[in-house]
Amino acid sequence: MSWLTSVRNALAYVVPVKKETPDNLWHKCKGCGTMTFVKELEDNLHVCPHCDHHDRIGPLLRFQYVFDAGSYSIVPLAKVPDDPLKFRDTKRYVDRIKAARAATNEGDALITARGTIEGHKAVIGVQDFAFMGGSMGLAVGEAFVRGVEAAIADNCPYIIFTAAGGARMQEGILSLMQMPRATVAIAMLHDAGLPYIVVLTDPTTGGVTASYAMLGDVQIAEPGALIGFAGQRVIEQTIREKLPDGFQRAEYLLEHGMIDMVKHRRDLRATLASLIDYLCSAKQAA
Repeated sequence: MSWLTSVRNALAYVVPVKKETPDNLWHKCKGCGTMTFVKELEDNLHVCPHCDHHDRIGPLLRFQYVFDAGSYSIVPLAKVPDDPLKFRDTKRYVDRIKAARAATNEGDALITARGTIEGHKAVIGVQDFAFMGGSMGLAVGEAFVRGVEAAIADNCPYIIFTAAGGARMQEGILSLMQMPRATVAIAMLHDAGLPYIVVLTDPTTGGVTASYAMLGDVQIAEPGALIGFAGQRVIEQTIREKLPDGFQRAEYLLEHGMIDMVKHRRDLRATLASLIDYLCSAKQAA
């Protein structure tokens, strides 16, 4: 070993090597591939400033972007069995839930909060695709019903931000039963004369699309959101026809009358406030 190597190794103990840039300084857009400063992306509500690609975001950020500052509080999750069927595939289901909770710091895939949007009371539920693909199981169904009950108690609209791969296979028929449960809860909301507003985010598929995601009084979607029941390849193999590109994207669905509007993330808060004002004023006038 040369004297230079010996000196360098000795200095390594007293002079730490400083990294030129932190690992989380840049973000590569999944839409256009452009590198953007994370701070710039955060300031732009996690929307790419170059191509307007809307990144997926979790409940806490969504609440921060939509509710008035400091106005919201989380509705506690109801206690449901974690593994009602004692399911196991390559891993135990309980282990998958523990891993998802550790990764997201959330109890399950649907988090609900009550607060105000430009002064208007609202209850908002947000599905997090990062939690087992936003899949719908007992906990999601119970959280949805609790959200509707909170809206009825507060005499305000219920707004759901959907993001899901569908029903949670590890809970079998119990997960599928959340579809009619959610439908009945929406009927309760309508019986109380309160609006139900759906904001479809990327992606919204499977049993969630087949139930509460498509039952809104007003259907809004974020730009470019994937919305559908089955995947394009499955549909093409079933009907043996080639489907048009982007037929499950928000803009195509708007053009063909399946949703009411596509709104940029920066405009969602004002849009929801206007809808609440109009729909609740109509209720009071009636």
